[in-house]
Amino acid sequence: MATRTSRPTPDPDSGADTDTDTDTDEYLPINRLAGLYYESEPAQLVRAEFAGKSDPGKVREINEDQFLVVRRRRERDLVTSSIPGELLIDHRQHAYTAAVADGIGGHRFGDLASLLAMLVGWELGGHEIKWTLKTNPREIEDWKQKATVFMQLIHRALRDESRANPRLHGMGTTLTLCQSVGPSLGVVHVGDSRAYIYRKNSLQRLTKDHTLAQLMIDLGEADPDSPEVQRVRHVLSNALGVGGADVFVEFSRHDLADGDRLLLCTDGLTDLVSDAEIALVLDAHPRPADACQALVNLALDRGGKDNVTVVVGRYEFPPEGAED
Repeated sequence: MATRTSRPTPDPDSGADTDTDTDTDEYLPINRLAGLYYESEPAQLVRAEFAGKSDPGKVREINEDQFLVVRRRRERDLVTSSIPGELLIDHRQHAYTAAVADGIGGHRFGDLASLLAMLVGWELGGHEIKWTLKTNPREIEDWKQKATVFMQLIHRALRDESRANPRLHGMGTTLTLCQSVGPSLGVVHVGDSRAYIYRKNSLQRLTKDHTLAQLMIDLGEADPDSPEVQRVRHVLSNALGVGGADVFVEFSRHDLADGDRLLLCTDGLTDLVSDAEIALVLDAHPRPADACQALVNLALDRGGKDNVTVVVGRYEFPPEGAED
Protein backbone atom coordinates (compact mmCIF):
# COMPACT_ATOMS: atom_id res chain seq x y z
CA MET A 1 0.00 0.00 0.00
CA ALA A 2 1.29 3.45 -0.89
CA THR A 3 1.63 5.93 1.94
CA ARG A 4 1.33 9.67 1.70
CA THR A 5 2.72 12.31 3.99
CA SER A 6 0.20 15.09 4.55
CA ARG A 7 0.93 18.71 5.32
CA PRO A 8 -0.06 19.75 8.86
CA THR A 9 -3.60 21.10 8.94
CA PRO A 10 -3.72 24.62 10.41
CA ASP A 11 -5.92 25.19 13.46
CA PRO A 12 -8.96 27.18 12.23
CA ASP A 13 -8.94 29.13 15.50
CA SER A 14 -5.30 30.09 15.19
CA GLY A 15 -5.90 32.77 12.55
CA ALA A 16 -3.67 30.99 10.04
CA ASP A 17 -4.67 31.09 6.36
CA THR A 18 -6.24 27.76 5.43
CA ASP A 19 -6.36 28.43 1.64
CA THR A 20 -3.91 26.55 -0.56
CA ASP A 21 -2.26 29.16 -2.78
CA THR A 22 0.09 27.85 -5.45
CA ASP A 23 1.62 31.32 -5.77
CA THR A 24 2.95 31.34 -2.20
CA ASP A 25 6.67 31.24 -1.51
CA GLU A 26 6.39 27.50 -0.87
CA TYR A 27 5.63 26.82 -4.55
CA LEU A 28 7.73 29.51 -6.24
CA PRO A 29 10.83 27.33 -6.81
CA ILE A 30 8.91 24.55 -8.56
CA ASN A 31 6.86 27.07 -10.53
CA ARG A 32 10.06 28.58 -11.89
CA LEU A 33 11.47 25.18 -12.81
CA ALA A 34 8.21 24.03 -14.38
CA GLY A 35 8.44 26.85 -16.91
CA LEU A 36 11.74 25.44 -18.15
CA TYR A 37 10.33 22.03 -19.00
CA TYR A 38 6.58 22.29 -19.49
CA GLU A 39 4.26 24.55 -21.43
CA SER A 40 1.46 26.03 -19.36
CA GLU A 41 -0.99 25.78 -22.27
CA PRO A 42 -1.38 23.37 -25.22
CA ALA A 43 0.49 24.28 -28.38
CA GLN A 44 -1.54 26.31 -30.86
CA LEU A 45 -2.94 24.20 -33.68
CA VAL A 46 -1.47 25.08 -37.07
CA ARG A 47 -2.30 23.92 -40.55
CA ALA A 48 0.22 24.59 -43.28
CA GLU A 49 0.29 23.85 -47.00
CA PHE A 50 3.60 24.04 -48.88
CA ALA A 51 4.75 23.74 -52.47
CA GLY A 52 8.06 24.23 -54.23
CA LYS A 53 9.34 24.47 -57.79
CA SER A 54 12.79 24.75 -59.34
CA ASP A 55 13.71 25.39 -62.97
CA PRO A 56 17.16 25.66 -64.61
CA GLY A 57 16.02 28.66 -66.63
CA LYS A 58 16.63 29.39 -70.30
CA VAL A 59 20.39 30.02 -70.24
CA ARG A 60 22.13 27.64 -67.85
CA GLU A 61 22.31 23.92 -68.53
CA ILE A 62 22.84 22.89 -64.90
CA ASN A 63 20.43 23.72 -62.10
CA GLU A 64 22.53 24.70 -59.08
CA ASP A 65 19.48 25.43 -56.90
CA GLN A 66 17.95 23.10 -54.33
CA PHE A 67 14.86 23.32 -52.11
CA LEU A 68 13.47 21.27 -49.25
CA VAL A 69 10.31 21.32 -47.11
CA VAL A 70 10.04 19.10 -44.02
CA ARG A 71 7.20 18.54 -41.57
CA ARG A 72 7.89 17.10 -38.14
CA ARG A 73 5.32 15.94 -35.61
CA ARG A 74 5.30 15.60 -31.87
CA GLU A 75 2.51 13.31 -30.75
CA ARG A 76 1.78 10.41 -28.43
CA ASP A 77 -0.03 7.16 -29.18
CA LEU A 78 -1.80 5.49 -26.28
CA VAL A 79 -0.81 1.81 -26.15
CA THR A 80 -2.92 0.71 -23.18
CA SER A 81 -4.28 2.18 -19.97
CA SER A 82 -6.89 1.69 -17.28
CA ILE A 83 -7.96 5.28 -17.96
CA PRO A 84 -10.63 5.81 -20.65
CA GLY A 85 -8.97 6.91 -23.87
CA GLU A 86 -11.25 9.93 -24.30
CA LEU A 87 -9.77 11.41 -21.13
CA LEU A 88 -6.22 11.18 -22.44
CA ILE A 89 -6.27 13.94 -25.02
CA ASP A 90 -3.05 14.44 -26.97
CA HIS A 91 -2.12 17.87 -28.27
CA ARG A 92 -0.27 17.30 -31.52
CA GLN A 93 2.41 19.76 -32.48
CA HIS A 94 3.82 20.27 -35.96
CA ALA A 95 7.07 21.92 -36.94
CA TYR A 96 7.81 22.98 -40.51
CA THR A 97 11.19 23.64 -42.08
CA ALA A 98 11.59 25.13 -45.56
CA ALA A 99 14.90 25.90 -47.22
CA VAL A 100 16.38 27.06 -50.52
CA ALA A 101 20.03 26.95 -51.57
CA ASP A 102 21.75 28.48 -54.60
CA GLY A 103 25.18 27.10 -55.51
CA ILE A 104 27.66 29.77 -56.58
CA GLY A 105 30.22 29.69 -59.37
CA GLY A 106 28.88 27.42 -62.11
CA HIS A 107 32.38 26.26 -63.02
CA ARG A 108 33.16 25.41 -59.40
CA PHE A 109 30.57 22.76 -58.63
CA GLY A 110 27.86 25.04 -57.31
CA ASP A 111 25.32 22.27 -57.87
CA LEU A 112 27.30 19.96 -55.60
CA ALA A 113 27.68 22.68 -52.94
CA SER A 114 23.94 23.34 -52.69
CA LEU A 115 23.22 19.60 -52.63
CA LEU A 116 25.78 18.93 -49.89
CA ALA A 117 24.43 21.83 -47.82
CA MET A 118 20.95 20.33 -47.92
CA LEU A 119 22.18 16.80 -47.17
CA VAL A 120 24.29 17.91 -44.21
CA GLY A 121 21.37 19.96 -42.92
CA TRP A 122 19.08 16.94 -43.25
CA GLU A 123 21.47 14.80 -41.22
CA LEU A 124 21.86 17.46 -38.54
CA GLY A 125 18.08 17.78 -38.27
CA GLY A 126 17.81 14.08 -37.56
CA HIS A 127 20.12 14.45 -34.56
CA GLU A 128 18.42 17.43 -32.92
CA ILE A 129 18.13 17.08 -29.17
CA LYS A 130 15.37 19.66 -28.87
CA TRP A 131 12.99 21.25 -31.36
CA THR A 132 10.00 22.40 -29.29
CA LEU A 133 10.21 26.17 -29.13
CA LYS A 134 8.59 28.81 -26.98
CA THR A 135 8.78 32.55 -27.35
CA ASN A 136 10.35 33.62 -24.08
CA PRO A 137 13.71 35.45 -24.37
CA ARG A 138 15.77 32.52 -23.12
CA GLU A 139 14.29 30.14 -25.69
CA ILE A 140 14.74 32.65 -28.52
CA GLU A 141 18.41 33.13 -27.65
CA ASP A 142 18.83 29.35 -27.54
CA TRP A 143 17.13 29.09 -30.94
CA LYS A 144 19.51 31.69 -32.39
CA GLN A 145 22.57 29.93 -31.02
CA LYS A 146 21.38 26.57 -32.31
CA ALA A 147 20.76 28.06 -35.77
CA THR A 148 24.23 29.59 -35.83
CA VAL A 149 25.84 26.26 -34.92
CA PHE A 150 23.74 24.56 -37.62
CA MET A 151 25.03 26.88 -40.34
CA GLN A 152 28.62 26.77 -39.08
CA LEU A 153 28.60 22.96 -39.22
CA ILE A 154 27.38 23.02 -42.82
CA HIS A 155 30.01 25.64 -43.66
CA ARG A 156 32.72 23.47 -42.12
CA ALA A 157 31.51 20.36 -43.96
CA LEU A 158 31.72 22.15 -47.32
CA ARG A 159 35.18 23.55 -46.56
CA ASP A 160 36.40 20.12 -45.47
CA GLU A 161 35.08 18.61 -48.70
CA SER A 162 36.87 21.26 -50.76
CA ARG A 163 40.16 20.70 -48.96
CA ALA A 164 39.88 16.93 -49.39
CA ASN A 165 39.29 17.32 -53.14
CA PRO A 166 41.24 20.20 -54.77
CA ARG A 167 38.92 20.11 -57.80
CA LEU A 168 36.15 21.40 -55.53
CA HIS A 169 38.15 24.36 -54.24
CA GLY A 170 36.01 27.49 -54.16
CA MET A 171 32.62 25.79 -54.25
CA GLY A 172 30.01 27.46 -52.09
CA THR A 173 26.31 28.08 -51.71
CA THR A 174 23.69 30.32 -50.22
CA LEU A 175 21.20 28.85 -47.76
CA THR A 176 18.02 30.45 -46.48
CA LEU A 177 15.98 28.40 -44.03
CA CYS A 178 12.74 29.06 -42.18
CA GLN A 179 11.55 26.97 -39.25
CA SER A 180 8.12 27.34 -37.68
CA VAL A 181 6.61 25.83 -34.56
CA GLY A 182 3.07 27.02 -33.97
CA PRO A 183 3.01 30.76 -34.62
CA SER A 184 6.77 31.22 -34.09
CA LEU A 185 8.95 31.56 -37.19
CA GLY A 186 12.73 31.56 -37.15
CA VAL A 187 14.70 32.66 -40.23
CA VAL A 188 18.32 31.56 -40.68
CA HIS A 189 20.17 33.04 -43.62
CA VAL A 190 23.52 33.10 -45.42
CA GLY A 191 23.91 34.59 -48.91
CA ASP A 192 21.49 36.37 -51.24
CA SER A 193 18.52 34.04 -51.48
CA ARG A 194 15.52 35.58 -49.75
CA ALA A 195 12.60 34.97 -47.41
CA TYR A 196 9.37 36.98 -47.33
CA ILE A 197 6.05 37.03 -45.50
CA TYR A 198 2.97 38.08 -47.45
CA ARG A 199 0.23 39.33 -45.12
CA LYS A 200 -2.89 41.32 -45.90
CA ASN A 201 -1.72 42.51 -49.33
CA SER A 202 1.71 43.49 -48.02
CA LEU A 203 5.02 41.75 -48.75
CA GLN A 204 7.62 41.96 -45.98
CA ARG A 205 11.19 40.95 -46.69
CA LEU A 206 12.78 39.00 -43.81
CA THR A 207 16.38 38.74 -45.02
CA LYS A 208 19.17 41.00 -46.23
CA ASP A 209 21.33 40.22 -49.26
CA HIS A 210 24.90 39.34 -48.27
CA THR A 211 26.47 41.01 -51.31
CA LEU A 212 29.07 43.70 -51.94
CA ALA A 213 26.30 45.83 -53.39
CA GLN A 214 24.26 45.68 -50.18
CA LEU A 215 27.40 46.36 -48.15
CA MET A 216 28.09 49.52 -50.17
CA ILE A 217 24.50 50.65 -49.66
CA ASP A 218 24.64 49.98 -45.91
CA LEU A 219 27.88 51.96 -45.59
CA GLY A 220 26.39 54.86 -47.54
CA GLU A 221 29.05 54.61 -50.21
CA ALA A 222 26.69 54.48 -53.18
CA ASP A 223 23.07 54.85 -54.22
CA PRO A 224 21.16 51.57 -54.78
CA ASP A 225 20.63 52.42 -58.45
CA SER A 226 24.18 53.61 -59.12
CA PRO A 227 26.36 51.81 -61.71
CA GLU A 228 28.88 50.96 -58.98
CA VAL A 229 26.26 49.03 -57.04
CA GLN A 230 24.78 47.35 -60.10
CA ARG A 231 28.19 46.02 -61.14
CA VAL A 232 28.65 44.08 -57.88
CA ARG A 233 25.06 43.15 -57.03
CA HIS A 234 25.81 39.45 -57.66
CA VAL A 235 29.14 39.39 -55.82
CA LEU A 236 28.56 37.61 -52.50
CA SER A 237 30.20 38.93 -49.36
CA ASN A 238 29.12 35.88 -47.33
CA ALA A 239 28.43 32.28 -48.33
CA LEU A 240 28.69 28.74 -47.03
CA GLY A 241 31.85 26.84 -47.96
CA VAL A 242 34.03 29.80 -48.94
CA GLY A 243 36.05 32.29 -46.93
CA GLY A 244 37.39 31.75 -43.45
CA ALA A 245 36.66 29.20 -40.76
CA ASP A 246 33.49 31.02 -39.66
CA VAL A 247 30.56 32.37 -41.62
CA PHE A 248 28.23 35.21 -40.65
CA VAL A 249 24.77 33.83 -39.83
CA GLU A 250 21.75 36.13 -39.95
CA PHE A 251 18.90 35.14 -37.63
CA SER A 252 15.52 36.71 -36.94
CA ARG A 253 12.28 35.60 -35.28
CA HIS A 254 8.77 36.56 -36.31
CA ASP A 255 5.17 35.88 -35.29
CA LEU A 256 2.98 34.22 -37.88
CA ALA A 257 -0.70 35.09 -38.30
CA ASP A 258 -3.66 33.28 -39.81
CA GLY A 259 -3.51 33.44 -43.61
CA ASP A 260 0.18 34.32 -43.83
CA ARG A 261 2.10 33.20 -46.90
CA LEU A 262 5.78 32.38 -46.50
CA LEU A 263 7.99 32.73 -49.59
CA LEU A 264 11.57 31.55 -50.03
CA CYS A 265 13.34 32.08 -53.34
CA THR A 266 16.70 32.28 -55.07
CA ASP A 267 17.91 35.35 -56.93
CA GLY A 268 16.79 33.84 -60.22
CA LEU A 269 13.37 35.19 -59.24
CA THR A 270 14.23 38.47 -57.52
CA ASP A 271 16.68 39.61 -60.23
CA LEU A 272 13.84 39.64 -62.74
CA VAL A 273 10.67 40.14 -60.70
CA SER A 274 10.17 43.06 -58.31
CA ASP A 275 8.75 42.76 -54.81
CA ALA A 276 5.61 44.57 -55.96
CA GLU A 277 5.11 42.05 -58.75
CA ILE A 278 5.71 39.14 -56.37
CA ALA A 279 2.99 40.52 -54.10
CA LEU A 280 0.54 40.70 -57.01
CA VAL A 281 1.22 37.08 -57.93
CA LEU A 282 0.72 35.89 -54.36
CA ASP A 283 -2.51 37.86 -54.13
CA ALA A 284 -3.80 36.31 -57.35
CA HIS A 285 -2.81 32.74 -56.42
CA PRO A 286 -3.78 31.76 -52.84
CA ARG A 287 -2.74 28.12 -53.30
CA PRO A 288 1.02 27.58 -52.84
CA ALA A 289 1.43 25.28 -55.87
CA ASP A 290 -0.28 27.80 -58.16
CA ALA A 291 1.80 30.65 -56.76
CA CYS A 292 5.06 28.73 -57.26
CA GLN A 293 4.21 27.95 -60.87
CA ALA A 294 3.15 31.53 -61.61
CA LEU A 295 6.31 33.04 -60.08
CA VAL A 296 8.62 30.67 -61.96
CA ASN A 297 6.74 31.31 -65.21
CA LEU A 298 7.10 35.06 -64.73
CA ALA A 299 10.87 34.76 -64.26
CA LEU A 300 11.10 32.58 -67.37
CA ASP A 301 9.02 35.06 -69.37
CA ARG A 302 11.52 37.75 -68.37
CA GLY A 303 14.37 35.76 -69.89
CA GLY A 304 15.15 33.09 -67.30
CA LYS A 305 18.81 34.11 -67.16
CA ASP A 306 19.48 32.09 -64.01
CA ASN A 307 18.13 29.05 -62.21
CA VAL A 308 14.93 30.00 -60.40
CA THR A 309 13.60 28.29 -57.29
CA VAL A 310 10.54 29.15 -55.23
CA VAL A 311 8.94 27.70 -52.09
CA VAL A 312 5.58 29.00 -50.86
CA GLY A 313 3.79 28.04 -47.65
CA ARG A 314 0.35 29.08 -46.42
CA TYR A 315 -0.41 29.08 -42.69
CA GLU A 316 -3.78 28.75 -40.99
CA PHE A 317 -4.43 28.84 -37.25
CA PRO A 318 -7.85 27.28 -36.59
CA PRO A 319 -9.82 28.37 -33.52
CA GLU A 320 -9.47 26.42 -30.30
CA GLY A 321 -11.46 23.21 -30.41
CA ALA A 322 -10.98 22.61 -34.13
CA GLU A 323 -9.84 19.12 -35.10
CA ASP A 324 -6.31 18.56 -36.34
